[in-house]
Amino acid sequence: MNYGEAIEWLFGTQQFGIKLGLEGPRRLLKEFLAFPTHGVKVAHVAGTNGKGSTCAMMDRVARACGRRTALFTSPHLIDYRERMRVCGEMISEERCAELLTEARAVCEKLEVHPTFFEITLAVAMRWFRERECELIILETGMGGRLDATTAVPADVCVITPIGMDHTQWLGDTLGKIAAEKAGIFLEGVPAFSSPQESEARAMLEKEANERRTPLVFVEEPLGGYSMALAGEHQKWNAALALAALHSLGLRMSYESVAEGLGKVSWPGRFERISSQGIKVILDGAHNPHAGKVLRKTWITEIGEGKGTLVFGAVESKDVTGILAELRGLTERMLFCKVGTLRGLPTEELVKCLPEGESAECFVNFSEAMSAARTFGGPVLIAGSLFLVGEARAELLGGDFLASAQ
Repeated sequence: MNYGEAIEWLFGTQQFGIKLGLEGPRRLLKEFLAFPTHGVKVAHVAGTNGKGSTCAMMDRVARACGRRTALFTSPHLIDYRERMRVCGEMISEERCAELLTEARAVCEKLEVHPTFFEITLAVAMRWFRERECELIILETGMGGRLDATTAVPADVCVITPIGMDHTQWLGDTLGKIAAEKAGIFLEGVPAFSSPQESEARAMLEKEANERRTPLVFVEEPLGGYSMALAGEHQKWNAALALAALHSLGLRMSYESVAEGLGKVSWPGRFERISSQGIKVILDGAHNPHAGKVLRKTWITEIGEGKGTLVFGAVESKDVTGILAELRGLTERMLFCKVGTLRGLPTEELVKCLPEGESAECFVNFSEAMSAARTFGGPVLIAGSLFLVGEARAELLGGDFLASAQ
């Protein structure tokens, strides 16, 4: 298959949905020769918010220390290949197509067809092995206990802030969700966590105790460094990232840490771009906890009650909770339908507005953005990473290829 054919086949596997469990991923990784070789370090990162930023920091600092790194994240914003990088570089279309072709042959021999996410993980891990990476950083797709990434043995486990999200899969309380995240813990393998709300912290401590996992909570944000990523919360993510790297024996100088944190990039998380002379901020805040963090960062960086919010969301998200956090943050709100099958119609978004609030509705992002430009900047685009991906593709160039996983 060429790259286009390979991607068409892969995205067609989304019909198999989401299957939580480790037996399938382990079998696929084994058959595809995709487990890491002996001596390769693996950092496994779970949590509700901040996973991607923390992974990106770990990757960039380790590279500044001279390590050959592999980074696996999801979802992608525009290009599928964003999900797998070696030393910051995406896999080539040619090699991606070759590995997907080989993976397809393996999948056809298995009794239970692997999912989109499982195949993506296997392709990434095989490529990381080929490129002889020294450190592999894996971001969970969802949860932890039964997430496909947990099939890969880890040398350090990392838990970012836990909030309410994916409740239909992970549970309807912070404790239940924390238990799923703690499913990545392994006996004798060090684990590090961001500060957590009391219910989540108590559950993490119980799970760590039962699994005999040495668990440490980060007690203070990182100070003394200039951060490329905006927001006070990123200082906490940085402290967590450095603690995990230190546990792996990485020797970090002030200069290497400063270089890594000063140059790290993580698109779609309070990302600043310019579009036709207007300041645009992209932030994929897709749950109330992320909305609260976005609010604090916006007020610090921009100021409350300024600009325009372009908002869209997908099914199964707590839109009411997100909008409650963003209430009054900007002068006006514009709603649009995200360009995916799961995108919520604007009439559903309006039902989630806080009492006394109003929003203008548009059929798609393009029309909403055109209207936002008439008001001038700044423009905040938020509510879904899928919307952020769609916006980046339109404003910066690229073909938006949305996935459900």
